[in-house]
Amino acid sequence: MKNEKCSGISRRSFLKLGAGAAAAGGLSLPGRLDAAQTGKLATLIDLSLCDGCKDRDIPACVSACKANARGRIPEPVDPIPDPWPRKTVEDWSKKQDVADRLTPYNYIYVHEAKIDGQTLYVPRRCMHCDNPACATICPFSANNKRPVGAVVIDSDLCFGGAKCKDVCPWEIPQRQSGVGIYLKVLPGFMGNGVMYKCDLCIDRLNAGKNPACIEACPRKAMLIGPREDIEKIADERARAMNGFIYGRNENGGTSTLYVSPVSFDRIHATMEKKPGRPDMKPNVERRMAKTDAYGKAVLASPVLGLAAAGALGWYSRRRKPAKEGGNND
Repeated sequence: MKNEKCSGISRRSFLKLGAGAAAAGGLSLPGRLDAAQTGKLATLIDLSLCDGCKDRDIPACVSACKANARGRIPEPVDPIPDPWPRKTVEDWSKKQDVADRLTPYNYIYVHEAKIDGQTLYVPRRCMHCDNPACATICPFSANNKRPVGAVVIDSDLCFGGAKCKDVCPWEIPQRQSGVGIYLKVLPGFMGNGVMYKCDLCIDRLNAGKNPACIEACPRKAMLIGPREDIEKIADERARAMNGFIYGRNENGGTSTLYVSPVSFDRIHATMEKKPGRPDMKPNVERRMAKTDAYGKAVLASPVLGLAAAGALGWYSRRRKPAKEGGNND
């Protein structure tokens, strides 16, 4: 595979990319997925095929994701408590229509990378890392890597402490304040809501369906399938376009692979890292939290144990009536 050196791309090259990539992807993937049968899955995002859905107000993958996630977040309390020690509240409940960045209500967006007079469209969402530091650091085990390959945050257990965001090199998870279990435990001390991000449509996967973004893509620029098959397709397409792959080594390896006719050094150079807008630095290394003094104090505090006990007690009490009610059916 080519090294991540800079390369130009001509208009003629762009015109050839779609046909070349389609011819290279000789493997057929199932129309429906059965997580129990397919084992670990991976996704492929082919930048030579994505056109950003220029004929739509919002790209199809973004619209489909929003529709699938609608209603997931409860209405925040009013007023939202100011958390200690930081008085930071993040409330996106009145901005749910935002589609040009990641938010608690928007798990994928499309970046426009203008290079050599052409535009590459780059869908950005959670990379679903192979060894996610976000899951390692979570003190309440609210974040887990599922056997199928998806990294999933359990909103019933998340305190919104944002350590997962701190250790993510792309700062993917986004917080909605004023919701979640912290309101039942210590709303004025720790937490601040729930962290949200792409979960690879885990409910759809468990039902044998493709993620909403992949199902909606009109140009089939996004694929999902068994990990080995996806890696083979990525290699074939990269060779066909004399291109590059992103995600195989980044952050220790991920379940999301990008294939591009342009170096990811050059794509990365078009991205200004801002809140909700991750960059694509090649070969970014896995790292753990670089918390400030406040963050370290909260993690080390004995209050953490009290909060955990209170959280688990509340969660247990909440689930018990539901179970009892189920026995009466």
